[in-house]
Amino acid sequence: MPLAPDAIVRLNLGRLWLSYLKMQIPVHGFLIKHPDGAGLVDTGYGTPLELIKDYRPVNASVADALARHDIHPSDIRWVINSHLHFDHCGQNAVFPQAPEYLQHREWENRQQYETPAAWLEYAGARFELLDGDAEVVPGVRVVTTPGHTIGHHSIEIETTDGPALIAGDACWTVEMFEGKPPQGPMMDDMPAALRSLQRLREVKPTAVHFCHDKRTWMHKTAL
Repeated sequence: MPLAPDAIVRLNLGRLWLSYLKMQIPVHGFLIKHPDGAGLVDTGYGTPLELIKDYRPVNASVADALARHDIHPSDIRWVINSHLHFDHCGQNAVFPQAPEYLQHREWENRQQYETPAAWLEYAGARFELLDGDAEVVPGVRVVTTPGHTIGHHSIEIETTDGPALIAGDACWTVEMFEGKPPQGPMMDDMPAALRSLQRLREVKPTAVHFCHDKRTWMHKTAL
């Protein structure tokens, strides 16, 4: 059964400074209120913040963010990491009971990133490695969108309004989804990133949720 659109809940997980953009950006994860058990897409960055001090992080706890919605970390049944940059998987260890879904290629490439190893390879970590598109739970599937990283995937969720997307870092902002070209440092492979962005548009989503934009793109602003 499709989920209600408001079953996708944005969590505010802090802010980071990006020097090449000369701006501060929000960091979001997403709670998915699924009838088979709550899930989470991306977990923000971890501590100690000294490990990522060049990004001037503003501290935020994913457990506190969930508590605002009456959810305890132990209620989370599954986690999807869009990719393994530190601001998307840094608090995975808060959910030792939950399998974490990730592309196999992304896991194999993890040492190329700034993500501290301890934020990934902690005691009890359970990564479920995927090779391509896959349904994680009924109505929630990952779709491969390489470009930002080699193994990036986005998340498509069946809702009563139609398909909704959580773009991860395949697409940062409303403007980017609507056609503004991505900026170079954002993407490891620009041609692949542009193909992935087009793939997301072809889903014809009714809503697109972003990890670094406080707004949600809605179908009424159709391309």
